[in-house]
Amino acid sequence: MVYVTSWDEFVERSVQLFRADPESTRYSMKYRHCDGKLVLKVTDNKECLKFKTDQAQDAKKMEKLNNIFFALMARGPEVDIAEVTGKEQMEVQPSKKGRGRKQ
Repeated sequence: MVYVTSWDEFVERSVQLFRADPESTRYSMKYRHCDGKLVLKVTDNKECLKFKTDQAQDAKKMEKLNNIFFALMARGPEVDIAEVTGKEQMEVQPSKKGRGRKQ
């Protein structure tokens, strides 16, 4: 059981773990309200990766990781992760004009 301290490293290693053996890889999360701690765990019965946080802003990161795993499980392990994370989509979208006052 390995606690990974960096979020990016945890995501990268967990995706590699899933792609190596998609049939037996599991992803679980545990939240303890009394401590305010969130623990994410990815395992394939041979290797276990864990990430622990108490920061509320990491909930958005957890949501992105969920989307990555949903795509990997639904489309197959060869799916391009850049499509799921939306990094390229952010650059392509035109800016929205507000309905405020004209200057």
